Amino acid sequence: MTEQDSAKGRGGVQSIERAFALLETMADAGGMMGLSQLATESGLPLPTIHRLVRTLVDLGYLHQEPSRQYALGPKLIKLGETSARMLSLTARPHLTRLVDELGESANMAMLDGDRIVYVAQVPSRHSVRMFTEVGRRVLPHCTAVGKAMLAGMPPERVRELLQRTGMPRYTDHTVTDPAEFARQLEVTARTGFAMDDGEQELGVRCVAVAVPEAPARLAISISGPAGRMTEELIDRAVPLLSEVGRKVSADLR
Repeated sequence: MTEQDSAKGRGGVQSIERAFALLETMADAGGMMGLSQLATESGLPLPTIHRLVRTLVDLGYLHQEPSRQYALGPKLIKLGETSARMLSLTARPHLTRLVDELGESANMAMLDGDRIVYVAQVPSRHSVRMFTEVGRRVLPHCTAVGKAMLAGMPPERVRELLQRTGMPRYTDHTVTDPAEFARQLEVTARTGFAMDDGEQELGVRCVAVAVPEAPARLAISISGPAGRMTEELIDRAVPLLSEVGRKVSADLR
């Protein structure tokens, strides 16, 4: 390979890295951004941003809105659906272990844009149990998995996300005050786990931890009726969830 060919190869790899970085930046920002905002967030020159965005539009991974902002394109859906299926296959043995040892339903969820999407679940064997449909999308402020993921994000990113989604009230326990929510995220970051105590659905408790060093923002949880989700069970669950989270992370590398 000539030196010129080697330089071209390095340039091609760099372009791929930059293109994926732009897609991830847009996903973190809710899926839609303008060129100048992309340049500011990425630190790349505007001509470089324009060239990469034009290529991604031609490939169907971005499209331009009437507002002239760019949005994630439909071609990403196929990649996302396939990736979610693979995540589910990877997670299932680990979630089964949680159900076997703790008795309650186990879930894995991912932050997709501004929302939480459940990508895997193994239901409890109790006749009365929590069931979350894989593929269900919810807002992060009222879920333990959402809190676990957001606790690892910069506070300004969290504020921007909440401004886009709002904080609608689902039950009397739903946190709708951004300052209180920020305080809960600080506690989650300090303790390593998050709780949903009837905030999305009355009578349901959930405890979750983030999956560390994962390729996307992921969290795993157990959930069940409040009467069975006692403090004793939660104390048992947290270290086991943390251990399982590390094993899931290792399997995804």
